[in-house]
Amino acid sequence: MLTKILVVYSTVLTTLLTAFTLAGSAAAKVQRFDEIDVHRLNVREPDGTLRMVISNHARLPGVIVRGKENPPVDRPYAGMLFYNDEGTENGGLVFGGHRNANGEVVDSGVALSFDRYGASSQFVQLAGVQDSKNHIVGLTLSDNRRRVFIGHDKEGVASVSLMDRNGRKRILLQVTADGTPSISFLDADGKVVNQLGPTRSQ
Repeated sequence: MLTKILVVYSTVLTTLLTAFTLAGSAAAKVQRFDEIDVHRLNVREPDGTLRMVISNHARLPGVIVRGKENPPVDRPYAGMLFYNDEGTENGGLVFGGHRNANGEVVDSGVALSFDRYGASSQFVQLAGVQDSKNHIVGLTLSDNRRRVFIGHDKEGVASVSLMDRNGRKRILLQVTADGTPSISFLDADGKVVNQLGPTRSQ
């Protein structure tokens, strides 16, 4: 009798453990939350390769190359970092902004950038930064050196700058805040050699 009871008990216990294990396995694959507070999220491939980090300022990692993190640098923002198939950082969406002890707005803005493979230099960057020290609003395209910039400055001048492969500005299209348009052609030293506009033509 005791043997039969032990067999039944063992069968029931095994069944329950199996059910809980399967339920736990299923729950681990898909979980739903209405709200969650985190300091950092890491998205990885099945083999552990890091592909994306969403983090607050305090937990933002240093530059990671092939899975190895370099010592953290001062990155005064929070955001999302992207990593390629090899676990190397290749872009991100970051943002920040606060007032310092003097009441000045610093590190204020947002930037979306993508890096060239095998290099830390950015080849596409869309940025909007406006604080006590910087004013950068525009799109920058690079090829080792800056080649194209589209944006405007703090005086309200909208411009398109086209650079040569050495990063030297050669054509500048501008419209000032009062609506005055112009096209300037520059030599390799940055000197205007020709300019088209409503008041000057050569």
